[in-house]
Amino acid sequence: MKLKMREGYEGTGPGAITPDGCAVEFYSRLPVGDEPEIIAAAVPAGARILELGSGVGRMTHALLERGFEVTAVDESADMLQRVRGARTICSPIEDLDLGETFDVVLLASFLVHAGDAEVRRGLLRTCVRHVAEGGSVLIQREGADYHVNVPRERVDPSGFTVRIVSSEPVGDGVNSVRAEYEFPDAVWTHTFRARPLTREQFEEALEETGLRAERYLTEDRIWVRAVPAVRAAGAGEMPDREGTPGD
Repeated sequence: MKLKMREGYEGTGPGAITPDGCAVEFYSRLPVGDEPEIIAAAVPAGARILELGSGVGRMTHALLERGFEVTAVDESADMLQRVRGARTICSPIEDLDLGETFDVVLLASFLVHAGDAEVRRGLLRTCVRHVAEGGSVLIQREGADYHVNVPRERVDPSGFTVRIVSSEPVGDGVNSVRAEYEFPDAVWTHTFRARPLTREQFEEALEETGLRAERYLTEDRIWVRAVPAVRAAGAGEMPDREGTPGD
């Protein structure tokens, strides 16, 4: 069954476009950054990971190489066709209920900033539903200047240009963001809706769904380890990494 495009989302360029406007061919070209190292340093060796929004497996494959067992979830069958070596589940994240739990639930790609607050709640409830006792949820947030340092561009070392062309308010605290990805032989665009969240707003969103930020894993506070609120309350809140700046 072909899913319809999500409201406020659009993508252009060669190849298949997912319901949230992502271009499968672009993500197939995207290099792996430092995310696998951040994840590996924050979780037990060999952990069972539920990767929500895996896409083509850019991080999936890197985590498999590091000895993790990964279940990759994405709502796009076109994306999941590119995943190798992992169990794959085709489903919208907010609807997922596998009836099992995992050592680690991974919610990357700034998905926690979904423009629709109810979708965000659904994503986080899925995280809570699938994290095992003693496990953790790793979440990737937007950087503090994501919506204010616009327009901007950077040239990736692999040879393509990323541009954040605009981030315009559309009401209710939500911005419509337009991005362009230019390669020598192709250009893709992506328009999507994102809700900027301060640190306080982010932590409130976690608490609303039964999670609590246990530790910020990077100095820019983009990567966060969260745990079920009951366990966090019992253990006490862990301090930020030394020298971590505020938002």
